[in-house]
Amino acid sequence: FTGHTAGVLSAVFSPTGDRVLTASADETAILWNASTGEVLQHFTGHSDILSWAVFSPTGNSVLTNGFADTMLWNASSGEVLNIFEEPITAAVFLPKLWAASSL
Repeated sequence: FTGHTAGVLSAVFSPTGDRVLTASADETAILWNASTGEVLQHFTGHSDILSWAVFSPTGNSVLTNGFADTMLWNASSGEVLNIFEEPITAAVFLPKLWAASSL
């Protein structure tokens, strides 16, 4: 798996196990094919180090969290669906909802 230019701080498997989502100190997240290591999507636009990333239960959306902001993305297209400019320390997707918390 080659693609990040700084350390990876988080890596999670998709709900189906066929993709891996990584969050990096290079301010990007990358969606990979878990079997081949091929880059499927590159998520850019954060203004600081990413600390974690998570999949929605369906795997259709991903949430990436940086020290400065949090972004919700369409996993396939890479389209930004929402930007949260306040610090978020934890997030949980629920079947038709999602929730975020800040301290």
